[in-house]
Formats: sequence, C-alpha cells, structure tokens
Amino acid sequence: MARITRSNGERTAAAIRQAALRLIHQQGFAAMNLRELAAAVGISPASLYNHMTTKQSLLFDLMLEHMTALLEQTDAALAAAGPEPLARLEAFIAHHVLYHLERKREVYIANFELRALDPPNAARIITMRHDYEARLIGLLEEGAAAGLLNLGDARISAYAMLAMLTGVCTWYRADGRLQPAELVALHTRLALEGVRRKG
Repeated sequence: MARITRSNGERTAAAIRQAALRLIHQQGFAAMNLRELAAAVGISPASLYNHMTTKQSLLFDLMLEHMTALLEQTDAALAAAGPEPLARLEAFIAHHVLYHLERKREVYIANFELRALDPPNAARIITMRHDYEARLIGLLEEGAAAGLLNLGDARISAYAMLAMLTGVCTWYRADGRLQPAELVALHTRLALEGVRRKG
C-alpha cells in the first residue's frame, strides 16, 4: 500500500472531523460507532487510528478546536472594535451570533456532549468556557463603570445574555425568513435593551 502523503493525511483527518461532527450531532457521542465513522470517510476502521488515538480523544479534539477558535475570533473582533465599551459589547454580540449560526454542530456538541468527556478533558474545556464567559462579564462591567449600562449582577446578566444569544443555533435555518445580518441586528437590540441605562 502506498504511503499517504502529508496533504492526503491532512485531508483525511479533516474529513474524519467533519464526519464525526455530523454523526455526533445526529446520534450523540455514545451512539456514534467508529466503524460507521470510518465508512463515512471511506477508510478502514483501523486507519482511523492514524489520525486519532481514541474515540474520547476525538471528542476532546473537536471541542478544543471549537473553543480555541471561539476565543481567538472573539478576541480579534473585540480588538477591531476599539476601546469604546458599547462598541466592544456590540462586537461581542455580533460575533457570538454569527459564529453560532455558522457552527451549529460544533456548538451543539460542545454544549451537550461535555458530560461524555473524561474529567481531565472536561476540566480543560470548562476552563475555556469560563474564560469566554469572563470576556462578556468584563464587557458588561466596563459598560456599567462608564455609566452606560444598568446591571443588577454582571455575571448573571452575562449568563442570561449568552443563553439568549446561543439559542439562535437551535432554530436557525439558512433558508429562513431572516438573513444573518438581520438576526445579528435583532439580537443586538434585544440584548442591549435589557442592560442599557435609561435616561
């Protein structure tokens, strides 16, 4: 058998990740069969282990990739927004909504399959989630300190906002009535109305 070149190996690894996202999203992690995963990619089950060590490591890698991208892209969006507190908060909201529209499978798996991770892996993902939440909490505190927002509790306000903003990925359809930009505008208005200082 000819040796797989690096480019072919990278393509196969990417195909495995995409197939795993689809199967886990459809069936759940526990029900996903590695033989079925291999068949979806067009390789033998044994060949999977050229690209992963265990089923558990595959799930962890998918979640780690998701959280790393979310954190890095959020930081880039905030940096581009500049120093003004409301502009930064609006940038966070817009990025969160768009990311969750575009990566529905990753978000679903990260939220609902966390319990399937081994404790050390779960702890690492939970730490990254807390880091993400801390960014929004910090933005809300910045806005409150500038006299722009009225918060009873920044942490609870952040959790409530994240629940609303993340919910879009459970019902959004690309062929639906509203375009992503319209959904961003609607969610931004709803989120800010709940915390903006009146008068």
